[in-house]
Amino acid sequence: MGIEGLSKEQRILRVLRKVLGNIVKDTAPRPGEPHPLTENTVRDIRDLFGLIAEREKELAEEAGFTSKERPHFSDEPQSAHVLKLHKPPKKLN
Repeated sequence: MGIEGLSKEQRILRVLRKVLGNIVKDTAPRPGEPHPLTENTVRDIRDLFGLIAEREKELAEEAGFTSKERPHFSDEPQSAHVLKLHKPPKKLN
């Protein structure tokens, strides 16, 4: 689903998650260097990611999506196959 099909709250959550992820990447220290963020800030970021995920899940459930639905690649093997069923012809007596 493209971003244009999402509600305003869903778009806000998506952008929030993206910006927060970029902040985490941009502040990641090189090996051996101290982390520029305090432990409290790191914990708060984890909590915020958790809250975003919880709300996104609630919104998905309200829209009728289940947690079992996952995106997949078009060339990925399918675990289920659709079968076409036809009515048997009527018997002639």
